[in-house]
Amino acid sequence: MSRRVPAPLLVLAAVVSVQFGGALAATLVPVVGVFGSVTLRLTIAAAVLLAIARPRLRGRTTADWLVVVIFGVVLAMMNLFFYGSLARIPIGVVVTIEFTGPLVLATVLSHRRKDLLAVAGAAVGVVLISGIVSTPWSEVDLTGLGLALAAGASWAAYIVFSRRTGARFAQLDGLAIAMTIAAVLVAPVGIVTGGSALWTPDALWRGAGIAVLSSVLPYSLELIALRRLAAHVFGILLSLEPAVAAVAGLVVLSQHLRAPQLLGMACVVAASGLVLGVRSERSTPEAIAETTNQ
Repeated sequence: MSRRVPAPLLVLAAVVSVQFGGALAATLVPVVGVFGSVTLRLTIAAAVLLAIARPRLRGRTTADWLVVVIFGVVLAMMNLFFYGSLARIPIGVVVTIEFTGPLVLATVLSHRRKDLLAVAGAAVGVVLISGIVSTPWSEVDLTGLGLALAAGASWAAYIVFSRRTGARFAQLDGLAIAMTIAAVLVAPVGIVTGGSALWTPDALWRGAGIAVLSSVLPYSLELIALRRLAAHVFGILLSLEPAVAAVAGLVVLSQHLRAPQLLGMACVVAASGLVLGVRSERSTPEAIAETTNQ
C-alpha cells in the first residue's frame, strides 16, 4: 500500500501528523500541566517503541550508554521547552522560532557563505513573527519566546546526539532507549504536578493521540518515504512545518496570526527550504531523517 502512495505525500502526511499532534498537546497542557503532558507523551511513545524495537541492552559499552543517556536528557529538555512555549504563545509562532535550531546547525555544518544570508533572512522572520516589532513590550511574552528558542537549541542538540546514537545502536534501539530515559526523568515531576487529572480518560486519550501523532506515525511515514525520495526534496518538504503548524493552530486552537507574523513565517520557511534542501542533497536519507523528530 505504501508504495502506491507518492513519497512526497507520505512526508507531507508526517509533517501534518507532527503539527496536529502539537496542536493536540496544546489542549492537554491546561489540563495536566507541562510536565504532565510531556510525561504522557514520552511514556506512551516509549512503551510503543519498546514493544516495536525490543532493543538489545546487553553488550553495550560505557560510551554507548553515555551517548544514549545524553540523548535521552536532550529529548526530555526539547519536549519540556516546546510544551512550555505552547502554553504561552501560538503553535505557529513556536514552531517557526524552534525551526531556527536545525536551520542554524545546518548552516554551521554546510560551511557555505550563502547560507548565512538565509539565516539572516530567517532572523528577520523570527523578529516579525515574534510580534516584538508590532506589539508593545508589555504585551510580548518574552518567556514563551525564550522557551521556543530553547526548544530550537535543544532540537539542534537532538540532531547531533541522534546521529551519534544511531551510529552505536541499530534501527530504533537507540531512540526507544532514549525515549524511555527521557520518560523516567520527567515522570516523577509530571505525576506530582499532574495529580489525579493525569489518569482521567480524557487526559489519557489525548496523551495517546499525541504520542502517535508526534512520534510513532511520522517517524514510520518518513522512514518509508526516504527509501523512495531524494533527500534534498525531503529537506524542502520539511521546511513547510511552520506553515502547517499555523494551519493546525487555526483549525484546532482557533489561533490567528497577523500579517507581519505570516510574512515572518514565510521568511523562515524560505530560508529553511534553501538551507535544508541544499544540505539534504549532500546528506544521506538516514541523516536527514534524524532532523524530524519533535
